[in-house]
Amino acid sequence: MTTAGCECAASLSFACPDHPDVGSVMVVVPAHNEEWHLEGSIASVRAAVDVLQAEQPGIIVRAMLVLDSCTDNSSFLARKFTAGDGRFGTMEVAYRSVGRSRRAGIQALWAQALPDARAASGTWIANTDADTRVPADWLVRQLQLAAAGADVVLGAVEPDADGMDPELLRRWHLRHPFVENHPHVYGANLGVRASAYRAAGGFPRHEYDEDRTLVARLRAAGAAIHATDSNRVVTSGRTAARAPRGFAAYLRTLAGDRGGAVGVAAL
Repeated sequence: MTTAGCECAASLSFACPDHPDVGSVMVVVPAHNEEWHLEGSIASVRAAVDVLQAEQPGIIVRAMLVLDSCTDNSSFLARKFTAGDGRFGTMEVAYRSVGRSRRAGIQALWAQALPDARAASGTWIANTDADTRVPADWLVRQLQLAAAGADVVLGAVEPDADGMDPELLRRWHLRHPFVENHPHVYGANLGVRASAYRAAGGFPRHEYDEDRTLVARLRAAGAAIHATDSNRVVTSGRTAARAPRGFAAYLRTLAGDRGGAVGVAAL
């Protein structure tokens, strides 16, 4: 859905004079025991950064992988896959909370790149997950929508069909048609202007639903919100949950659904 905070946001078809150009981008990727997905996720984010900087050579991009309570090889692999690329950093935390991890990653990047709060309106925060692959134009598309007036971009998500039960995938598609102005909120594909993020109080320190809570706050604050299928990401179709009541938990509940309402809040 689109919530218009200014006239430009209603059409998102031209540059909005009330929204300054984005000059810097932060990308935050929380991870908890994602050794099997990290390489693909990091490679896709790097490709998206490369495409954006090729199109907008002056833009500054920094990415942070937040490794939360990892007991597998995620920390080692994150450092390995980002070595030599100064645009990427890693940090280790022990929160067991995706909300706190996202918040900490943003704060860390903010400390590096935003010493002056007045720069917030020209900074964009792109969020995804370590089990997710983003398209090459992921950041370009978010910034196109930001330039046209969006304070928030809610992107679509598609479960990875590889290894996923065909019946579960069918149920997913029945409930999640790929359309513009969709009603869904996914932390794996969420962009927000830093000034709007700060005004809404940032990600809550929740173990789950941190994305939905933040977007509810943004909406209440009057942010211009645009939901789109034009920058869809592919995320793991697993049903073994890393976060309580997260995406995998929803898929697991959906797998047991026989036509009634699923138990976990619809994503």
